[in-house]
Amino acid sequence: MQTRVNKVVAALRDKAVDGLIVVQPENRFYLSGFTGDAGALLITSGQSFIITDFRFIEQAREQSPHLEIVKIETTLADALVDLAGRLKLPVLGFEGDYITYQFYATLQNKLDKPGAMSLRSVEGVVELFRRVKEPDELAAIQKAMSLLDEGFQHICGYIKPGVSERAVALELETFMRLRGAEKTAFPFIVASGYRAALPHGEASAKSISPGEVITLDFGVMVEHYNSDMTRTVSLGVPTVQMREIYSIVLEAQLAGLAAVRAGVPASAVDKAAREIITAHGYGEYFGHGTGHGVGLAVHEGPSLSARDDTVLQAGMVVTVEPGIYLPGRGGVRIEDSVLVEQNGCRLLTGSPKDRLIEL
Repeated sequence: MQTRVNKVVAALRDKAVDGLIVVQPENRFYLSGFTGDAGALLITSGQSFIITDFRFIEQAREQSPHLEIVKIETTLADALVDLAGRLKLPVLGFEGDYITYQFYATLQNKLDKPGAMSLRSVEGVVELFRRVKEPDELAAIQKAMSLLDEGFQHICGYIKPGVSERAVALELETFMRLRGAEKTAFPFIVASGYRAALPHGEASAKSISPGEVITLDFGVMVEHYNSDMTRTVSLGVPTVQMREIYSIVLEAQLAGLAAVRAGVPASAVDKAAREIITAHGYGEYFGHGTGHGVGLAVHEGPSLSARDDTVLQAGMVVTVEPGIYLPGRGGVRIEDSVLVEQNGCRLLTGSPKDRLIEL
């Protein structure tokens, strides 16, 4: 943990910032190991602190021995301003892309005195380091990913005509929770028939009927790290059109996977997958990015989209998930999470996808 703090301190020095307030939960955990749901960090070049209230003092001592503990006596803002004042920090950074305007205004009001320190928005500093995973992080992610493969195999034997999407989601979650998942990474997407045209079609009360395709997009958290996978299956024999778009999406996904390697811009992966779908005449039906980073947050940087030229680095974990969505008819998405390596990528999910599985 201290090594991570040291990296942030060096980055702040480059930005001419004397201290950084960290309240974003994933960033706070990444730098402290603290799992309480209240408090903040103050990272400085001299010493770093965890500020929390009475409920979490002992927990903070246990989980964050590399940080000095500061107890909140009144409010978090008061504790931060008092501590920063005692440390004589001229420029105090904050997570401008996370904190509320109300909290910023409260801090600013308390600091608005002659000769007082100034606030400066500093975005993405901790997130930048989070992108490349350390070995213990990768081990946790792999555990979470492996549960998805087990869950997919189980749920394929559960889906029957008349079963509701919500029943499928509940069964899938229960199965993986009993095998070690701490919680779901997001509300599961179980979208059947015409609802498969909804890229984020959370499970509904709709019953699944024979001949319908079903998009299953699900993920769980293990040891604070997330997983994410999508498979599309069919309950019985699918339509000719669904078979066709499945083969196109699979071709696009394989092209995207082949493009993933260290040194490649994230946008190049999106381009490789998107060109396949466009060439087959379905470009207008693929309206989202090809993927995203996965870690302490299920959606984090980089974004595998045309607008993100972040150069991929070995140790990043990203998804590759192209799709085709035909309004009123259905859709297909195939998603795997992969570890970026020097000369390619390694699949972290291994559920079958070489054909449209008929249940």
